[in-house]
Amino acid sequence: MAQAGRRPPVRTSGSGKTKQPALDSVSLQGLEEAQAPEGAGTFEGRRFDRASFDGADLQGSTFLECEFQSASMTDTSLRGARFLECRSSGLYAPVFRAPRATFRDVVLEGSRLGSAELYDNGWNSVHVDGGKLDYVNLRNSRLTDVLFTGCTIEELDLDGVHATRVAFRDCRIGDLSLTGAVLQDVDLRTTELRSITHLSGLRGATIDDGQLMMLAPLLAANLGLRVEG
Repeated sequence: MAQAGRRPPVRTSGSGKTKQPALDSVSLQGLEEAQAPEGAGTFEGRRFDRASFDGADLQGSTFLECEFQSASMTDTSLRGARFLECRSSGLYAPVFRAPRATFRDVVLEGSRLGSAELYDNGWNSVHVDGGKLDYVNLRNSRLTDVLFTGCTIEELDLDGVHATRVAFRDCRIGDLSLTGAVLQDVDLRTTELRSITHLSGLRGATIDDGQLMMLAPLLAANLGLRVEG
């Protein structure tokens, strides 16, 4: 199980005045090997190795100090579920359903998700490392101290999101939607952006020179500017 007590936050490096995410380390020890549960409940100190949660109704479940290795969660109902001090590696789900869920002190490594329904979520101290995600719906979620590294996300919906100290490092994002987003210390530097919906939602974000050049035509169009050589 996780070691007792809270370790000092692991602060990621950054430049300038943009505050970076403060992530608490996730250290799991003495876990019990377990099969995927058949129904909702509270599960503590479990390791789910290659377990299939496909189609299970786990609404409102709590997973505390758990590890998921190459788990499958296709069409698993995780509405209102809570993941606290958990680590996942190689999660697979063409359809991942976890609206109104809570993720606190969580590491997600190498996930392969098709449609990820994560609206109305609360994320605090979450690291999404690598993986390919086709559509991620985080509408109206609250993200605090969240780090994305090396991810490929085809479509990222952050409409209505409140994001504080969120960083994307060496990621590729196809379509980014920011309608009604409220951003504070959101670092997009080193991330490849193809298109952005509702550019005014970028207020509070940090970008680099290359991204500014890429966004220049979109910014001009958004402001009604005519650029002539």
